[in-house]
Amino acid sequence: MKLFVGSLPFDITEPEIVDLFATYGSVVDAKLVIDQFSGRSKGFAFVEMSTRSEGHKAMENLNGKEYKHRSLVCNEAKPPKKRGQHRH
Repeated sequence: MKLFVGSLPFDITEPEIVDLFATYGSVVDAKLVIDQFSGRSKGFAFVEMSTRSEGHKAMENLNGKEYKHRSLVCNEAKPPKKRGQHRH
């Protein structure tokens, strides 16, 4: 299950994200989104948990949780939009 994690502190690292989510199950992948121009975190990441139940457990426990003075946003990631298509 892929999760979107927002409102992350800008100084967080991918290993810290893995540690944060490993409490709730097996982390398959964690991708911190980095600004290509500044090289800094954009404050959000995508985390893939090995099962839906682990993903739900992580969402329930981390959504709204205070972490390094930030209130985390954690929900199921939506499939990426195809580039070039406009919404009407």
